[in-house]
Order: sequence, then structure tokens, then C-alpha cells
Amino acid sequence: MLIFFKERLALLSVPKTGTTAYQAALSARADMVFANPPQLKHAPVYRYNRWIRPMLAKVCDAEMELVAVMREPVSWLGSWYRFRQRDDLRGHANSTLGISFDDFLRDACKGKPPRHADVGSQAKFLEAQPNGCAVSHLFRYEDPDALHGFLQNRLQTDIILPQLNVSPPADLAPSSAALEVVRRKRADEFALYASLS
Repeated sequence: MLIFFKERLALLSVPKTGTTAYQAALSARADMVFANPPQLKHAPVYRYNRWIRPMLAKVCDAEMELVAVMREPVSWLGSWYRFRQRDDLRGHANSTLGISFDDFLRDACKGKPPRHADVGSQAKFLEAQPNGCAVSHLFRYEDPDALHGFLQNRLQTDIILPQLNVSPPADLAPSSAALEVVRRKRADEFALYASLS
């Protein structure tokens, strides 16, 4: 997560949406950088609202606009699947080595997913809070120019993105049956994604 105080912006780091590259490119320009631990780097709206927003309000009398990226839900799950195919995870409970993409999709839709498919939900990450804390600017991962242009304009700086966290290739062609399960069980994510212009 990056905080830009003068511009009143907080860029949330939704996992698997390319925001690590923005963090690398803009850390020196940001006023606050939450790079570690992952619970802070990838703080969802509810965690931002509970801990970071009150701190900024009490210490700085400032309210930030939240900026975030959302990825098409099956593509997002595919990115997690590929990320967990890495050799360094071999033998670890998070590894997806030896697991088909269809099985991973079904596992990710379970009420209590196994560790390799316990990846959370973009809809839950981005969920508006009862007190009104919500994402002000939500961009599609698949339209990178929109976010890039928005940040360059608001921050008045050129942004050159490094290529980071590239996952190994994998077969990501789900069966129609697995796709139907994902669409039914993660309907809130598909609805949120469809609402983005």
C-alpha cells in the first residue's frame, strides 16, 4: 500500500493485480509505504478502515481517496494458481504442483478451502465499510492504461513500471463445469467486475 499525502490518495495492493510494480516504481514518491508484512502491504479496505484511516485522521486530519485494481475473477484465480506452481513451493501446503486448474478452481470455491486454494476474495478485499470507507477509484487490471494515466495525472509524474512477480506458465483452460462452479460460488466478484466501466 502506498499513501500520497498531498494528493490524498491511498493505493491499495490487491494481490495478483500488478500493484507490486507500482509499489516499486512509486515508493520513493510516496509519503508512506507499507511493504511488509503482507498483512499491511495487502491490507484490504476493512483493515485500512480499522487501523490506517483512523491514524491518518487523528494525526493528520486527512481523509484519503482509495485507489485499487480488480482483475477478472477467473484470470485472478489463474494468477494465484500459476504463482503457487513455483518450484520453491514444491512440497509446501500452498503448492499447486500436481493439481489441475479445474480442481484448484473448485477448491477455491469451498467454504473452507485447502491451503493451496485459500486465496480470499477480491470482492471481500474491496468491500465498502458501514461507515462509508470505500474505494473511490477502482480500475480493471485488463485496462492498465486507465490506472497508469490516472496515477500519472494525479501524482504529476512519469511512471515506468518494472516487470515483477512473473509466474510460471500453466494451462489455464477451465472446463465449462468448473467455470460454472466459480461463477455461481463467486457471483459477487463477477458482479463487481461487471460493474466497472
